[in-house]
Amino acid sequence: MTAYVFPGQGSQFKGMGLDLYQQSSEAKALFDQANDILGFDITKIMFEGTDEELKQTNVTQPAIFIHSVARALTLPDFQADGFAVAMVAGHSLGEFSALVAAGALSFTAGLKLVAQRAAAMQKACERQVSTMAAVLGLDDATIERLCAEVAATGEVVVPANFNCPGQVVISGSVEGVRLAGEKLKEAGAKRVLPLPVGGAFHSPLMEPARETLAGAIAATDFSTPRCPIYQNVNARPSTDVETIKANLIDQLTAPVRWTQSVEAMVADGATTFVECGPGKVLQGLVKKIAPGVEVAGA
Repeated sequence: MTAYVFPGQGSQFKGMGLDLYQQSSEAKALFDQANDILGFDITKIMFEGTDEELKQTNVTQPAIFIHSVARALTLPDFQADGFAVAMVAGHSLGEFSALVAAGALSFTAGLKLVAQRAAAMQKACERQVSTMAAVLGLDDATIERLCAEVAATGEVVVPANFNCPGQVVISGSVEGVRLAGEKLKEAGAKRVLPLPVGGAFHSPLMEPARETLAGAIAATDFSTPRCPIYQNVNARPSTDVETIKANLIDQLTAPVRWTQSVEAMVADGATTFVECGPGKVLQGLVKKIAPGVEVAGA
């Protein structure tokens, strides 16, 4: 059984999607449509832009979404008349790509939501200086406990991404992340690496963005997906539209439970994972979470 997984922010690269644009008329139509929807030439930035331009949240999130969806919708397994996908999941932003690929959202609706999400997250980042850091070589429970100890002092810091065993990202105020980092090193973390991000994603500091996204999602038409999506918030499969919408909203302030999502998909029969989108980040994470499965890129 094959699971298709969709990457999130950080997997962008210069030239992303150019091969698809040149080789597939269907993909080219989606790229051209994206320029019209967004009101600027995002494909030019994707194909020719600098790394700095690609890192801008209002570019990065739509760009990864466009690339991932265009890749999926040109694959035989995702063709509407012969849909043959058992399950999907996406890392953070990737949930929106997964939902479009599974037929729960139209490309237009998905891209508009992603653009609104990116803008809302950027605004939340500008309201308070905040940051994230990757914690390597420490168990999840210890990280959760020590973040809670720091948070009890009034600072903001939470586990934000459970990426794979031994790799958890924490998120919060600059001081909260610094204090937690010190405690985590004392507890045996091999490394605590500051991440070059614009703010504290998947933390309580994203609450303003969560409220904005909630309004956008309420105004968007969703359909029942053609296969279950394993969502970040609870790592459980869902095909219920209202549950999916609620989880998408909660995702902005809740941790990405990627380790648990992959484990749940394996428990439910997934033997092969195909990463659909730019980069190979998820392939590496899946190998660490479930060494016995096959992994590939689409």
